[in-house]
Amino acid sequence: MNHRPFEDWLLADEPLNPQQRRELQNHLRVCTQCTAIAEVNLALRKARTAAPAPGFAQRWQARLAAQRRLQRRQQAIGLTILGLGGAALLTWFCAPLFLAFAASPAEWIVQWLGYLLFLTTSLEAAGEAARVLLSVLPEVTPPYFLLVFTSVLGGFSLLGTFSLWQLMHLPQKTKVSQAR
Repeated sequence: MNHRPFEDWLLADEPLNPQQRRELQNHLRVCTQCTAIAEVNLALRKARTAAPAPGFAQRWQARLAAQRRLQRRQQAIGLTILGLGGAALLTWFCAPLFLAFAASPAEWIVQWLGYLLFLTTSLEAAGEAARVLLSVLPEVTPPYFLLVFTSVLGGFSLLGTFSLWQLMHLPQKTKVSQAR
């Protein structure tokens, strides 16, 4: 049974023409679902609406402004921590290069080569450790643990991706709010 036009007529605030009113009354005699909608709609229209307490809009706007200030503060703290962490990591890896700039060109080249050697040996050691771990880990751990571990790792990856997406799509101020 097609309820669509009858539901629209029941919920619309516009008056019906006589033909539509007859069709709706005939439909309501046979359809309990639309009859229930009509009764609920009638009860809602008769219900008394309560006015908000005095000063509601001002309290709501103040609370919204406080939430926005808190959100901006949290974002600023997060960006500061991210920036400081990135700077610390960059300093850790580039400290040999910074020290090399104070030396003579020959020492600078030696420092560069030493840094590149340090970097490649570190990556090789990390790769070897990962290979050993990946070859031993499946034999030692039960399969369900590996499944849980990869699920948790995927969840953290998804959480990080969503956090970055949310950070990149912060709400922009509209022209109306800027005009105030």
